[in-house]
Amino acid sequence: MCALFGWLDYKGIVPYKVLKKLTQLLANAAEERGTDAAGISYVKDGRVSIYKRPRPSHKIHFNAPEGTTAVMGHTRFATQGDKKHNYNNHPFAGHADKEFAFAHNGVLYNDDALRKERKIPDTHIETDSYIAVQLIEQQGKLDFDSLRDMAEAVRGNFTFTVLDQYNTLYIIKGSNPLYLIHFEALGLYVYASTESIMKKALSKSLLSKFTYTKMDCVEGEILRIDSNGDISREEFEPAQYRSHFATWYDYEDSYYSIHEELLLAYCGCYGVDSSDVELLLEYGYTCDEIEDMLADHDLLRETLQMVKCEDSDNLYEQIYGCAY
Repeated sequence: MCALFGWLDYKGIVPYKVLKKLTQLLANAAEERGTDAAGISYVKDGRVSIYKRPRPSHKIHFNAPEGTTAVMGHTRFATQGDKKHNYNNHPFAGHADKEFAFAHNGVLYNDDALRKERKIPDTHIETDSYIAVQLIEQQGKLDFDSLRDMAEAVRGNFTFTVLDQYNTLYIIKGSNPLYLIHFEALGLYVYASTESIMKKALSKSLLSKFTYTKMDCVEGEILRIDSNGDISREEFEPAQYRSHFATWYDYEDSYYSIHEELLLAYCGCYGVDSSDVELLLEYGYTCDEIEDMLADHDLLRETLQMVKCEDSDNLYEQIYGCAY
């Protein structure tokens, strides 16, 4: 559970101080999905720059230079790769036919298999996300085709963002959330992993006084926003696969989604038993709601108590034919 955030200013009319503050507000709000590390990328003198540190956002002073027209950021909850080694933290640098920075919200589980299958060299970077950078680099170009190939090759849950040296922003939307808005009058796009992060950040910004439109961004879509603010879209085929947890059920055709399976796989990192996550999924809680509970154990306990109490009442009614 990490967070993506950023903005792209294509008219150049929003004051630098407002954009600088927006970056920090987004980063701080994004701490709700990760405090192990944080970083941003931006273009300076035609080159991609990355600034990241293994500490929470509110302890980092993000200061992209005046004249910056796009910022791509990330806050990390570490699942693979020691955060103390800063090379494991996002964003990552990449080089194809152009320089780019890359960030990922989610977990990939076939990185080792892909290195063997595609003969991709080993790397000192331990983070599962980095395989996506290597897949793009192997194609030798950054475009819709290479991003589609990468998105269809990896297995896991994800949404990726990419910023190239020409201030073009790509969003590769998998099963993980992303909230994108457009201040058309200002010539400004802003994005964050969740609506709650966005609203928390904007509530403390002068931008809250302006009208914006929520932009559609659906699973299986690649969005390209260039430095002029023009959007183009293409699609990829999200991977479908049989859940490893299907054998828990009595019937053969039971499936979990990618996001649900990964929740079950890594909930132990939060000290939460997978049977509790399974129960919440059965009761209709969404993956995003459960992720919030994993980060807030008081909320998790309250919800589980309510669910288990309701479960007991239903069982009593089934046995005795009346409510308890």
